[in-house]
Amino acid sequence: MIDFTSSALETLKQSIEDTDFIRIAIKGGGCSGLLYDMNVESEPSQNDIVLEFDGLKVCLDPQSSFMLSETTVDYKSTLAQSGFEFINKQATRSCGCGKSFSCA
Repeated sequence: MIDFTSSALETLKQSIEDTDFIRIAIKGGGCSGLLYDMNVESEPSQNDIVLEFDGLKVCLDPQSSFMLSETTVDYKSTLAQSGFEFINKQATRSCGCGKSFSCA
């Protein structure tokens, strides 16, 4: 399923409360058709898949979990920019900025 680098885990854990969940979802949009979406929530929805990574609670809706099944979430910080990067082996195309993708 989805995985996180140690950098991403530490950054997320420092950004939320212990009781919070990180929701990661796929939504339609962007120049390649699909966008990654990440939000903080107080509880998962009824049909969510709930995973835990070193104390970080993550919830995924069933449809998004399918498209995220071979994805690693990383966090990078440079002088020019910082942010989360989704490395998705199922993506067949992505836009130049890396914010959207498509699957065949």
